[in-house]
Order: sequence, then C-alpha cells, then structure tokens
Amino acid sequence: MSQAPSPVPHHVAIIMDGNGRWAKSHGLPRIEGHRRGVETVRTTTFAARDLGVRMLTLYAFSIENWKRPPDEVGALMGLLEYYLKQELTTFVRDRVRLRTIGRTDELPAGVQQVLRTTMEETKHFADYTLVLALNYGSRSEVVDAARAYAAAVAAGQEKLNDGSWATFSRYLYTADMPEPDLVIRTSGETRISNFLLLQAAYAEFVFTPVLWPDFTKADLAAAIAEFNKRERRFGLTSEQLAKPAAVAK
Repeated sequence: MSQAPSPVPHHVAIIMDGNGRWAKSHGLPRIEGHRRGVETVRTTTFAARDLGVRMLTLYAFSIENWKRPPDEVGALMGLLEYYLKQELTTFVRDRVRLRTIGRTDELPAGVQQVLRTTMEETKHFADYTLVLALNYGSRSEVVDAARAYAAAVAAGQEKLNDGSWATFSRYLYTADMPEPDLVIRTSGETRISNFLLLQAAYAEFVFTPVLWPDFTKADLAAAIAEFNKRERRFGLTSEQLAKPAAVAK
C-alpha cells in the first residue's frame, strides 16, 4: 500500500526578507529591523516545531550580504553572536539541534566560536533541527562541491564517469539533509536569491507579502496550508499518482 504524503512538510526553508523595509516603515534605523527580525527567528523556530516541521532552514546571511555597508554587516554579525549565546540554554533545554551551511570559516572568530559551541552541545538531538545558512550562496556551494568532487576523483575515491546526482550531492553542504519540501520568502519579493538552487528543484514555493519582523506562527501555518493544496508530482502525471491509491487494499 502506498503511504499518503504527510500533511506537514518535513523540511521548510525560509528566505527572511523585509527587515530594512519594516524599520523604514516604522521610522527606525535598519538595525532595529534586524533586531526585530531576530525575535521572529526565535518565535518561528519553535512555531515550526509546534506545527510538526522536523527541519527548518533559515537564510540568515548570504555571501552577497558582505556588500552592504560595513556598519550594517558588523551589526548583523554582532546580533548573530548575541542570538546564539542567548539561545544556547534554550536549544539544550528544548532539544533543538543547530547546524549550519555555508562558508562559515570566513565569519568573524567570535561567531565561529559560538557556532562550534552550540553545535557541539546540540549535536545529539534528532527530533528537530534548525539550520542557519551563513555566508551562504548556492553558486558558491556548487563551486565548493565541484572542487571537492574533483579532488575525490583525483584521489581515486570517486569514478569520473559516475555522473549521478546521488554521488555529486554528497559533496554539497547539505549532503546528509533532506531536500526542502517548502520554501517561503517573506516581504513580497518573488525570487530565490541564490538559495538552495539545486536542493529546491522539487520544492513548493510560497511568497508572502508579510515583512519578516511581522511574520507569525499563523503566517507559517497559512504557508503550510497552501503547501497542502499543491499536488507534488515529481515528473509523474496526476493519474500515475492516483493509481497506487486506487488499487491499494
């Protein structure tokens, strides 16, 4: 008998957008929008788990974000370090595993240290995982994966003529992660900005006009409800998907 799809996406990924516009609309400096966005990270982390999501990936800082004004970048790094230090006890208490994807070795030393500490303290938790995409860009991920794959071929660990996605995907940052079922972008923008380009090949996308600091559990639940309306065919036809259910006894 075929198994019915889960009504809740296993893995949700979110492009958190709109902090600056939120601050501007409230007559506040941009950094206040980012501070408010950190609060939304806190609430969304646990809202997702409450709704049955098993893995949440948040696009926290892209490679392109280094192009922003230095004072804003510095403030963002400071907020990240502060958030991680504040949340460590909560993560341990509530059994939240923290992971990262991206070129985290290029982040400030203080951020790297608190990331290592938090990931070490939470690495044994298996029920729920928060993934922070930090200094992440999908194109850079592909470059890094190709370089690692080529090195493996040169070392005789891989066969050059294999050419399968299953083999190559082992060299992505997300090698042992499930692909996202649902990708959400806040703020009304309708692009994915170099985020999980390969992994999201069969994901469902929901674009919401809500600015990230205003994003609530209800907004996440609405996105999941929209996800449940979609028919995920993965290259098959609707009839092919329906056939196993029709003959199952």
